[in-house]
Amino acid sequence: MKYNYCLSIILCLAAFGSCGTPKATGDSGFPYATTWELDFISGTRIAFEGLFPDRKPVLTFDAGEGTASGYSGCNGYTAPVEISGNRIEFGQPGPSTMMYCGPGENQFREMLQKVNRWEVNSNGKLTLLLGDIPMLRFKKASP
Repeated sequence: MKYNYCLSIILCLAAFGSCGTPKATGDSGFPYATTWELDFISGTRIAFEGLFPDRKPVLTFDAGEGTASGYSGCNGYTAPVEISGNRIEFGQPGPSTMMYCGPGENQFREMLQKVNRWEVNSNGKLTLLLGDIPMLRFKKASP
């Protein structure tokens, strides 16, 4: 009887002790608490600066809501996003403003639909990949 009581206390302490470890970046290790600015896009024949002459696209992820939102070149957007481990999948973006922005915005949104993996390199840049092929790369946005 005494043995069972002690074992129960030990198991309870072990369970409660492990609950106090916060995970600032979510379960997958994904860096949610950052706004990311695009600095590379794959698959275009137009120079990067020509695609986004005024403002570059930015992304901010909300782990609680399961969304990515930001600016895609000249229109704002919000899209559902699912992140598990190093896997990432963007859903269809919701309603957005409808200004014509040139080919850069369409290219950016199409790439978001294609990517399926993410990684952060040693320089702190977020890369969204299709398999092993880098499609979009982001740097931390300036405040």
